[in-house]
Amino acid sequence: MKKKWFFLIPLMIAVFITIGGEVVLHLWNWLLPALFGWRQITFWQAVGVLALCRILFGGKGLGGRGFHRSNFRRRMADRWEKMTPEEREKFGQGMRSRCGGLEAPASGTKDPA
Repeated sequence: MKKKWFFLIPLMIAVFITIGGEVVLHLWNWLLPALFGWRQITFWQAVGVLALCRILFGGKGLGGRGFHRSNFRRRMADRWEKMTPEEREKFGQGMRSRCGGLEAPASGTKDPA
């Protein structure tokens, strides 16, 4: 069973690179020269663009644990729940001092602007 995966995984990577490179190549060469006047690119340049996009936006691959907003929010909510009321107040004061003391205006007051 392990031998099957040993040969299948590199084959799937090669198929992904080939199909992904062709898709990026054709989309780039179809859209960007006509819209922005940019030059057409080669297959290997398209593979480079695909790799760059995976690095910048793709996380760590299929099912990886890259940075996602939902993970960040969940972790912050977990941390908030574990804080004592004193720790929460200290955290809030620190955030107010970093953000310029922005607070909701008191009811019944007029905006000076």
